[in-house]
Amino acid sequence: MNDEYIKSLLEKVSSGEVSAEEGFGILRDLPYKDLGFANVDHHRAIRTGFPEVIFGQGKTPEQIRAIFGELVGHGRNIMATRASRKAYEEVLKTVPGAVFYEEARIIASLEDDKNTSDVPERNVLGSVCVISAGTADIPVAEEAAVSAEILGNDVSRVYDVGVAGIHRLFDKLPIIRQADVVIAVAGMEGALASVIGGLVEVPVIAVPTSVGYGANLGGLSALLSMLNSCANGVSVVNIDNGFGAAYMASVINKGRRG
Repeated sequence: MNDEYIKSLLEKVSSGEVSAEEGFGILRDLPYKDLGFANVDHHRAIRTGFPEVIFGQGKTPEQIRAIFGELVGHGRNIMATRASRKAYEEVLKTVPGAVFYEEARIIASLEDDKNTSDVPERNVLGSVCVISAGTADIPVAEEAAVSAEILGNDVSRVYDVGVAGIHRLFDKLPIIRQADVVIAVAGMEGALASVIGGLVEVPVIAVPTSVGYGANLGGLSALLSMLNSCANGVSVVNIDNGFGAAYMASVINKGRRG
């Protein structure tokens, strides 16, 4: 549910097109629906502008299916992150039109059953450029890119342009500088975010990844490098949190649009 849906429903109740009893039945699950194992937050889109997103890790495929089906019945562009193909196959039993972005590990149900590439054409918050330092960082980058698309942004991708071959990054600067927000995804020492922060005039959201040898410490060294960046305009999300970066980029673009 969102503001427009509720306003439309109240107008129908006011005009008599929908009875007060029917309207109450539709709204009775606000602000949440108790499924026993989860309290599904139908009120979130009204409070924050975006519907609840399912974090799939740690949930059974059956739990993901139940939550997904409940959310789809009350809104559009629903997604589950950190999801497996097994969970996707389970969701299909309830939501036949769901799609699975395997590299991003995202299950989604989109407006009019269209792909994410069509969504920004109807409701563009702004533009986001997702950049990865290496090919090994692409799964986290794809989580960010697909999430940003589903949340309503126009997304461009620039992959494998890390500091070990920085000339590759410079070749892509015309694309990068067109974006309203840049998401920089990097493991190893995480230097890419600082480099980009010194080259663009828009917010840079840094995503450290757990990619790297032993002293990378599962992404901790990249996280600390990004937190200690000397470049202005760089903020940092948690290790491997591509979705968190996409959400923050969407909030920035929503505020920019007003």
